[in-house]
Amino acid sequence: MNIKFGPSGNSESFYEEGYKSSLNMPKWLKEKGLSAYEYSCTKGVRIKEITARKIGEEAKKNNIFLSIHAPYYINLANPDRQKRENSKKYIMDTLLAAEWMEAKRVVFHPGSVGKLERQKAFKIAMNTFEEVINYVYKKPLKDIVLCPETMGKRNQLGTLKEVLELCKLDNKIVPTIDFGHLHARNGGSLKEKKDFQEIIDKIEEQIGQERAKKIHIHFSRIEFTKAGEKKHWTYADYQFGPNFDPLAEVLVEKNMTPVIICESRGTMAEDALIFKKIYEETYFRQKLEKCAIK
Repeated sequence: MNIKFGPSGNSESFYEEGYKSSLNMPKWLKEKGLSAYEYSCTKGVRIKEITARKIGEEAKKNNIFLSIHAPYYINLANPDRQKRENSKKYIMDTLLAAEWMEAKRVVFHPGSVGKLERQKAFKIAMNTFEEVINYVYKKPLKDIVLCPETMGKRNQLGTLKEVLELCKLDNKIVPTIDFGHLHARNGGSLKEKKDFQEIIDKIEEQIGQERAKKIHIHFSRIEFTKAGEKKHWTYADYQFGPNFDPLAEVLVEKNMTPVIICESRGTMAEDALIFKKIYEETYFRQKLEKCAIK
């Protein structure tokens, strides 16, 4: 199975077990049975080169797939040109950290609508992202994949359609599909297998099956209001959606190999293991059913 599971950031249990540094995360994750890790630069790219390289070495040693989440305050649609330039710099800073760490993917938020008309805001974001792409793929950073993320608040850019449009700017771009965000911004829309199937079908239709197979996935239960996302919860908080089981069925049926990053509140690694178990049970059940039919 080439599918990979892991956490975004460090679980509370990591610190409770006495660990203090992310340098210990790759080995800790391998021992737990996980194979991916999303390093968080969401409050700023502050990691030093020597630390990033050491994390990369540990990840390689323990066969952990690395991605990095860029700062939350990136806004490619900001009407202020200088602030857009700042956002481009934040992406480039994250890419440099990814290069040091030998991370394969950089996840980022496209931005917000603000006081602009949505279509105008998205056009600005598209133009700004195109400038980023033109710069990145002229540099040695071209092997790192940029991954725009679907967002959970209605006033943010990052609908499924918008993210896929960003991905069409270059065939190297891979979407980050945050199913919790999509569930929240659409009023709790992901309930049954067909709801997840429609999303995957749309991705295949817009960017092709090959890229769709390798999408970056964020998953967690999310509380929402009329404005969209309110708060992330643990997978044990059953009163909130979405459930992972129907997505696992779609992933197995379509033979997809995404990286699945759990963004639960404090239990990211533990819940990533739950997702892995659900996926494996679904995988082997479907194989047995196929054998029974034959």
